[in-house]
Amino acid sequence: MNTSPLIALCAGEASGDLLGAHLIEAVRARCPQARFTGIGGPRMQAAGLKSLFDQETLAVRGYVEVLKNLPSIWRIRKGLIAEMKRQRPDVFVGIDAPDFNFALEARLKAAGVKTVHFVSPSFWAWRAGKLPRLKAAADLVLCLFPFEPDWLREHGIAATYVGHPLAQHIPMQPDADAARASLGLLARADAVSSGNPPVIALLPGSRNAEIAHLAPRFFRAAALIGQARPGARFLVPAVPHLLERVRALAAASGLGEAVHVLPGQSHQALAACDVALVASGTATLEAALFKRPMVIAYAMPAFSYWLMRRQRQLPWVGLPNILCAPAQWLRRPPGVAARAHADAADAPFVVPELIQHAATPQALAAATLAWLEDPVRVLATQERFAQLHRDLLRDTPQLACHAIQSLLAR
Repeated sequence: MNTSPLIALCAGEASGDLLGAHLIEAVRARCPQARFTGIGGPRMQAAGLKSLFDQETLAVRGYVEVLKNLPSIWRIRKGLIAEMKRQRPDVFVGIDAPDFNFALEARLKAAGVKTVHFVSPSFWAWRAGKLPRLKAAADLVLCLFPFEPDWLREHGIAATYVGHPLAQHIPMQPDADAARASLGLLARADAVSSGNPPVIALLPGSRNAEIAHLAPRFFRAAALIGQARPGARFLVPAVPHLLERVRALAAASGLGEAVHVLPGQSHQALAACDVALVASGTATLEAALFKRPMVIAYAMPAFSYWLMRRQRQLPWVGLPNILCAPAQWLRRPPGVAARAHADAADAPFVVPELIQHAATPQALAAATLAWLEDPVRVLATQERFAQLHRDLLRDTPQLACHAIQSLLAR
């Protein structure tokens, strides 16, 4: 790596912003004169990135939602490609967001810029037909899960395992009492003496569409849980740009003082809670690393759901279930169609998933209450999540930085 490399990065949402910020910090530790350009959120900008466009425009999920924002997305991509060709970075790192970053990476790779894709797309779960696009786009893929490099190399794609950064930043033994104290809640021992009212984290997502589709269901489920378990407390962390919207939904829920909307603080909420109700996505992995039992839910427009189901490769959508699955379940048996494998009735679930029409307030409440009534099941799940934490624990920023440095040295 030269003494003042120009490193371009593009992160399309909050989870990518965190990955990018830690990578920038690791590169800076090795190469203080490095410069950073591209697209990132507040964390990457605080670490030293000069962001050329607004990240929030890219933070959409689902076919319908993308179509609504397509003109803006195309305009940003066209502008970023032009700017990258003008600046000629030493390397371009696309962080997750494959539908946006693949085209960028392919164009820049064709122009002679070395390209890295950070976070292997979950083609082992769905959309396997897009593997050729990844191969054309990236000189190297940085993988967060241990089974991914071998799977990608079988398809002719250079890849390396760098661990998952969340495993570094979440303690192996979270301090629930400290988290509760920081949020003004009773410690667990005091809660037992007060009738043991449960603390439940509600994480309905970090995108506008997720809040629209999931938050009302989560709040109605919370009301049902409160009826069954009087005194229950609900913690609802919200990302900054959705904070007021979530507060309005909470105020209209009828839960009153039982619900606490938090500005961010998702990790405090997960550390403090007894069980979590979580939108499918990175937050489910965070809940697993906090060793918390959970119910995974997701809902989207009907057309988006129909398309997603047609491309599934596995029986689960939630990362905890995928990462805790027996190895044989991650590869489709010969002669078995993808849809048949994805719909297998005997698929093992570590935590329940309620998707689309199944995610009713009644079902969400019942699945959450089931955890509160089964401490033996909770303990077994916590032990499995502790093993998952050990499997994912690596020095991710340093390994990613070393892999990029090795690519630049070729």
